[in-house]
Amino acid sequence: MAAMFILYFINRLTNTLCLVREIPEERQDKVFRFINVSILILLISSFVEISFTV
Repeated sequence: MAAMFILYFINRLTNTLCLVREIPEERQDKVFRFINVSILILLISSFVEISFTV
């Protein structure tokens, strides 16, 4: 549940970034994809680290 909240919040921040920096519509997909994949990797690696240390 917390991961979904984090992804939602990061996507809202990314949307604000795209609006403030006036990133063209064509590039916004790439920006969202890059940020979402990066956050997903961080969440999975944190989950694995916590799982193996406990």
